[in-house]
Amino acid sequence: MNHFRIFLRAGHSPTLFAAFLYFAFSCCIWVLNGAMAPFISETFQLTPAQKGLMLSIPIFAGALMRFPLGVLAQYIGRKRATLVEMGLIAVAMLFGFFAVKTFNDLLAMGVLLGIAGASFGVALSLGSGSFPPQHKGLAMGLVGAGNVGTAVSVLVAPPLAMWLGWQAVYGVAAVAILIPMVVMVVFAQEPPDLDTHAKFKDHIACLFEKDGWVFSLIYGVTFGGFIGLTTFLPTYYYDQFGVSKVQAGQLTMLAAFMAAAVRVAGGWISDRWGGVNTLTWVLVLVAICLTLIGFSYSSLLLTTLLLIVCFGALGAGNGALFQLVPLRWPTTTAVAGSMIGEVGALGGGIVPNAMGYSKEHFGTYAWGFVLFAVLAALMLVVMRYMQIRWTRTWAEKGGRARGASAVVSPRSSVVKPGLTAKR
Repeated sequence: MNHFRIFLRAGHSPTLFAAFLYFAFSCCIWVLNGAMAPFISETFQLTPAQKGLMLSIPIFAGALMRFPLGVLAQYIGRKRATLVEMGLIAVAMLFGFFAVKTFNDLLAMGVLLGIAGASFGVALSLGSGSFPPQHKGLAMGLVGAGNVGTAVSVLVAPPLAMWLGWQAVYGVAAVAILIPMVVMVVFAQEPPDLDTHAKFKDHIACLFEKDGWVFSLIYGVTFGGFIGLTTFLPTYYYDQFGVSKVQAGQLTMLAAFMAAAVRVAGGWISDRWGGVNTLTWVLVLVAICLTLIGFSYSSLLLTTLLLIVCFGALGAGNGALFQLVPLRWPTTTAVAGSMIGEVGALGGGIVPNAMGYSKEHFGTYAWGFVLFAVLAALMLVVMRYMQIRWTRTWAEKGGRARGASAVVSPRSSVVKPGLTAKR
């Protein structure tokens, strides 16, 4: 508890809370179509492939919008960027309430839901911006715990859809987004950690570096797996085990909540043990769990337990990876985080499409799970190879933060130890 008090005093805790709330509401809205998929599928009589397409579009759209929002945040400030985004989310929800009449309208609504999915990089940078390097892992973990919004969505949206009709849920979301907007205006302040004089090419430098793409691909497994599975699981439980639409949401909530809760622990553990060490165990556990889930489709209990363990690992992995991001790109964390979040979240769009394709062509969802397990194992090999160089340049052994003497190279934005900063 004393350590946590020290942590809170090290930065601006009201901004941390505002960033968490903003991210939580955004996540809740982002996965609405997944949470209501059994209702939507029944209305439009969707095939497995159409379900996969409908569920993947919000993920792809959210991923593609992350980097532009991160760039915008660099120029107008992260607080202002969040307010712009939340205003657009409210407008998008009104479109869903009034205008979704056909399957094509539903696909368009999926694109608009992607606006909410763009929040990730800016939320983490805003919440952790006033905290020193040794506390950024925990700060990012706390903001990233806003993933709990996905659990709230799959828990609350199905009963609301049963009561009011699934389109009315969009209207409820349009009103609800006003809550984090007010909190952001009243409590948040712009952190002082960005280089406002940096050129655009400096902001996008991570796009042309191997580390940026390695981080993105790993994140494609950890966060992509989390958001893709959260979106798909209500459909999976409903189709595979014949549970009710509301029960499908409740079972999904158990796994999604575990990921959100453990994300905080992932950041905290990584501050002490190292992000690379944490990610190693995460990727091993995810690969094993997903393989077992693929072939435990006859047991609802075993599937649910394995999913809870798998989601816990995915949550820890999300926290661990973003403990490393501010160490690697300390002055452009918002854009680097948005780029990594953008490419990584694209991995989530693979999940529902792979599941739909597997079911439609092979009669089982198993091979969709196995495919993602193979990707996790592949990313483990890549990371263990790359970490040899990482721990020689910008991180301590295992992926911990370097000492206070580290500074930033003006050319590469990589932390280099043992140098004295020039004033």
